[in-house]
Order: sequence, then C-alpha cells, then structure tokens
Amino acid sequence: MSKRGLRIIIVGAGKIARTIVSQLVDEGHDVTVVDINPVVIDEFTQSCDCMGVVGNGATYATLKEAGIATADMFIAVTQSDELNLLCCTIAKQFGDAATIARVRNPEYNREVGYLRDKLGLALIINPELEATKEIARILFLPTALEINSFAHGHAEMIKLKIPEGNLLDGKAIAYVGQKSEGVLICAVERNGQLVIPHGDFVLKSGDVISIAATRKNYLSFLKLIGFNTKGVRDTMIAGGGIASYYLADQLLKSGIAVKIIERDPVRCNELSDLLPKATIINGDAADKELLLEAGIHHAQSFVPLTGIDEENIVLTLFAKEVSSAKAVTKITKINFSEVINKLDLGSVIYPKLITAETILRYVRAKKATIGSNLETLYQIFDARAEALEFSVNKGSAIINIPLKDLKFKKDVLIGFINHKDTIIIPSGNDIIQEGDSVMVVTTHHGFTEIEDILL
Repeated sequence: MSKRGLRIIIVGAGKIARTIVSQLVDEGHDVTVVDINPVVIDEFTQSCDCMGVVGNGATYATLKEAGIATADMFIAVTQSDELNLLCCTIAKQFGDAATIARVRNPEYNREVGYLRDKLGLALIINPELEATKEIARILFLPTALEINSFAHGHAEMIKLKIPEGNLLDGKAIAYVGQKSEGVLICAVERNGQLVIPHGDFVLKSGDVISIAATRKNYLSFLKLIGFNTKGVRDTMIAGGGIASYYLADQLLKSGIAVKIIERDPVRCNELSDLLPKATIINGDAADKELLLEAGIHHAQSFVPLTGIDEENIVLTLFAKEVSSAKAVTKITKINFSEVINKLDLGSVIYPKLITAETILRYVRAKKATIGSNLETLYQIFDARAEALEFSVNKGSAIINIPLKDLKFKKDVLIGFINHKDTIIIPSGNDIIQEGDSVMVVTTHHGFTEIEDILL
C-alpha cells in the first residue's frame, strides 16, 4: 500500500475527535470533521489543519460534501451509539471506506461480533470497557501504576515508581539486567523528563520506570526488589454508570468483592439486577460520612467513576487520606495532565487516550506495507512515548540480522522479541525471524512498520 496519508472522515466533534485529529494530521493524513454545530466545526478548523463540514453525518448530502466517495476511513464518535452505527451503515452504501464506530451500551457490546459482521464494520470501539479492562489489570497488581498487555497476553509492560530506600536506588540498568533474568527497563521518567535508557543509566528513588517482561518474570523481579505482588480482595466504586458496571462485572468474575455507591435509586435497582453479587449502596459518593460508613477505611482499593473529573480527583485524595486503599482515578479531560501528575492520585486512566490508541493503531496498520504489521500501540507517559508491537512478515529488512548489526534511530529500544510465544529479552546477538512479533519503545511518533526504527 502507498505510504500516502489516508483520507479520513470523523463524525462527531467531541472529546475523542479532539484527542485524535491533531495526531492524525501530524502523521500526514487528510482529515475532515463533520458535526451539526457550526461553532464547534469552526473551532476545529481554526485549531487543526483539517477540513470541516457542518451537517448531519447520517445523511448522504453531508457525507458527499465530506468526500465519502474517496475516503479511506470513516470514524463515527458521536455521543449516540445508534447514530454512530447508522452513520457507518450509510457510509458503506456510498463509499469503500473502512468504518469504525464508538459503541458504549452493554447490550450492544454483547452483540459486537454480530454488529461488526452484519454492518461491515472494521472496528467497534468501547472506551468504557477498554478503560475498565485496564483498571482491572491494575487491581490485580496494585503496586503497578499502569499495565499494558502485548503478544496476546504473553508479555506485559508495567509502570512503577521507585520508593525511597528501594534496592533499585543507585543501581545501573545493566546491573539490574544481570540480577533479574527476562526483565528489561524500557523507559524512565525523572523530574518530568523522559529517557529511553542505556545500560549505564543509574536509577534513583522517585524515578517512574516501565518494565517489559512476562508476568512470571516481572512478579519474581518485583518480589526481589520488595514490592507486594498480591491483588486486591475488594474494591469500592463511586458512581454506578456504564463504566462501573463493566468494572464490577470483571472484578466479580475474578472473585473480588465489589461495593458500588450510586445516588440514583432507579439505577441502584438496575445494578442490583445486573450484578446480584455486588453490594449496591444508594447515596452520594461525595458524602464524606457515607464513604466512612460504607467502610472506605478498610477498603483495599477505591475507584471513583463519576462523570465529573473534579469529583473523581477529590474522592481519590480523600480515600488516600483516610485509608491505604489502592486508588485508580478515571480522568476524561486530558489537557491538564501536567497538573494531575503532581497530585497523589495513584493510577490515572484516560479513556479518551485508550480510544485514540485503538484508532491510531488501525490507521497506521492501514498504511503499513507487506514487511510488517502494527499489532499493538500504547501511548505512554502522557503520549510522550509509544510502545508498539509489530508482527514481522516475509520480506522485512530486519530479519535474520543480529541486532548489533542493525542501525537504529536514536531513542528506540527493542523491549522483547516474541518467537513462537516465547518472550525473549534481546541481546545484541539475537535475531528477528519471519513470524516473530517485536515490541518497540520510542519517543518517536508515527511509526507504521518495523523498518521505521532503522536509520
């Protein structure tokens, strides 16, 4: 496929569109945003180098004006699941674009395979479900700030903060590698500065590090350096919306006790029917006395999932003040990450960034040539770096050459090679073979195939 930018139409100029449009434009794509609000469209075209069309994205006239006949990709991310599905259905009738729809409703999620096949969708995105999957992974290993999964679950990358007095304080990364087989430190953040480290980089307490390894190997490593590796036994969730349902459902299936605090009595009844094993408390989670009465003092984990960022932040700060609970905070707005990072919020989840990762991965995979394909993409450290997994196909320029003989771009690190479901933390003598997958960590953006890591 040509390396030209794709022609992409996005219907719905909300928060998700704002998250991805500038990135798509920066990566050379021709983007058109459609929305019924002329003020919003004017703001988009003023702030981003994209086209704007005012109109209903479910009508042929509007889609024709947006260029549906020649579009490569069509993304519907309005607030309505039904409108997103309708937009994609109509777009398929008048063009050959790959269609992507945001669908949040759990009822639709249970039929996702059917909807995708019958409507010809390339992808269905559920931000709340994906966010809660990430929250659940963190609660299974609460000492981690973040956990990303690779190689179909055979490997993970975890983010940790090195505490005062830890064994890693003052140790070079090469020393860590000698003492811990199958573990690689891929990135280090210190005083707001992000580094892709070499072996002589010396770690310090307060550093935030990302580690690539199999689950077995990183659990052994964490025990070695004094971290707790036990998952939580219970969690308290503030708010009873869609995300709360998804999270509670996953945790209950894993044997974790769940309490949900929800102010709407009708929704409480719905949750009681949907989640009979959960404890549902009718009340305002912002009520300090109610939280104390519900047992926040003794909760092992606390996840505020109200619809208001500010309330989520205050609730987390209160929980950390009165308990030792592992906190995971959902944040919708991404423009204040610098301020949020200075607060002691525990793990922070941005559903909009998770959605953007999914879309960017698909867009870049569409641009890739036959030598490799992008399988996984995570934006890490507030999108200042990326962790990408590529499958390596016949004809790739990097196969069967020792890594020490390849010329890599600066700030590129190979985290692991997945060879027939065996995870290899590579040395200079290792080679990449056809059929392998390779995880790369880099501060570069826009890589679409494995050869992009080379000079």
